[in-house]
Amino acid sequence: MLLAAVRSGDQIAMSQLYDRYSGIVYSVALRVVGDTGNAEDVLQEVFIKLWRNPEAFDADRGSLAAWLAVMSRNRAIDSVRKRRPETEITDTIPAPDMSGEADRGIVLGQIRNAMGGMPVPQRSALEMSFFEGLTHTEIAAKTGEPLGTIKTRIRAGLLALRKACNP
Repeated sequence: MLLAAVRSGDQIAMSQLYDRYSGIVYSVALRVVGDTGNAEDVLQEVFIKLWRNPEAFDADRGSLAAWLAVMSRNRAIDSVRKRRPETEITDTIPAPDMSGEADRGIVLGQIRNAMGGMPVPQRSALEMSFFEGLTHTEIAAKTGEPLGTIKTRIRAGLLALRKACNP
């Protein structure tokens, strides 16, 4: 009944739905994101989506509470994925000490040699990621290669650079 009122634009009905279900949505989001601020963002996104498109809910497929919980979980997972970098460079390549010009030249030479010795697809994936700023997904779309292949190439390239800079 409340959802029917929301479909007609009733703000009071939306407020009542929020009061009734916000605890469920928030708790699901908090379990996934582990951060109150991000959980509140997910809570807001879920209810904005419900307000803008109440027809998305199909009562024949289940209860509103379950639908909101699933939507909250999915939004929370998306939030975590957006916030987590695809590859932690600090975990892969420790930053060499380049305080002096001579050190910088040595390290750059090591990097050039390592990059020059890489297979072209691997070097190209690294260049697109770090010089062009493309995500792994964008690189996969641009090259037509599977996402897993791109991730493997970048990871192997980073490991080769680590080995070249820290023999």
